[in-house]
Amino acid sequence: MNPFYNREQRRLRALWRIIIQGILYFIGTALVGFVAGVIGALVLTASGKITLEQMSDPQVIVALVTQPGGWLFTFTAFGRVVIMLLAFLLAGWLLDKRKFVDFGFHFSRQWWLDLIFGLGLGAALMIMIFVIEWAFGWVSIKALFYSPDNSFVSGWLAALVAFIAVGIYEEMLSRGYHLRNLAEGLNWGKLGTRGGLWLAYLLSSLVFGFMHFGNPNTSWVSTLNLVVAGLFLGLGFVLTGELALSIGLHITWNFFQGNIFGFPVSGTYAGTSLVTIQQKGPDLLTGGAFGPEAGLIGIFAILVGAGLILLYVHATRRSLQVHTRLAEYQPLVKKIENNLPETIASIPENQIQTP
Repeated sequence: MNPFYNREQRRLRALWRIIIQGILYFIGTALVGFVAGVIGALVLTASGKITLEQMSDPQVIVALVTQPGGWLFTFTAFGRVVIMLLAFLLAGWLLDKRKFVDFGFHFSRQWWLDLIFGLGLGAALMIMIFVIEWAFGWVSIKALFYSPDNSFVSGWLAALVAFIAVGIYEEMLSRGYHLRNLAEGLNWGKLGTRGGLWLAYLLSSLVFGFMHFGNPNTSWVSTLNLVVAGLFLGLGFVLTGELALSIGLHITWNFFQGNIFGFPVSGTYAGTSLVTIQQKGPDLLTGGAFGPEAGLIGIFAILVGAGLILLYVHATRRSLQVHTRLAEYQPLVKKIENNLPETIASIPENQIQTP
């Protein structure tokens, strides 16, 4: 067996596809981050907010790009979406040999309904977390309509656009590409399509958790909890075969967490928020400086949310089963061939000419 190339599928094997796509994405995001950092540093230097000496410090540039709550972070996040789209198009064409829509973007009425449900679920779960913490005295409200830049509307809009972008590119990467390709690569032997999909579901969630290991205030507990969060975010994808529910859930979970209720978002400071809080409860329950995802309150919300996703999928699909087709590769040529009978059947008999 060739460890690099699948002769039957006429493409590189899954591991190499994931590595090459990751390199493309890393190079692109590094370039976007560098450009954003330089632009931000020049603007802040011209306005007198930082010195020329600080501008030459790489750590200052990194802090400008990665700190949520401003338009620079928003520009970087939006740039990552563009890079992700380009990486998907290139990878789909050169590596995966599949259409872009097959990554989880078969837009339909149901796709948009799934997105709306995901958006509502993320918001509802974070409201539940805040109400529970407030009721037990684990948080207190310090202020309303807070913005570090004295412009609440601008800061809030910047955060909203940024977290929309984050929800899109992180779900495209972790679920749309990693999970899909891992499932296809593990579809062999006794694992089969179902076993390969379940193992890919777990492995992609592990990667998602450890991708955040470099965040501020990270611990092993927060990392393991983010692995569970990855399973939660991926649940809608394995049950529907589409990214809509996962993207919607990811967007409002982050935005309501940081910019509505003022919690840290995966260890980072959210900046502008509707509510400014003071955290009082035990870190084991609340997650402390990392945010609810690192606490038992976050795990509780995830379990509630997972149950609601199961109910929603069953109600809208009249069944509850994993999409094993995510672990099956169907070349574009075969797709065309498979559609030929339907195409021929749709042609009126009086228009079919025979020799």
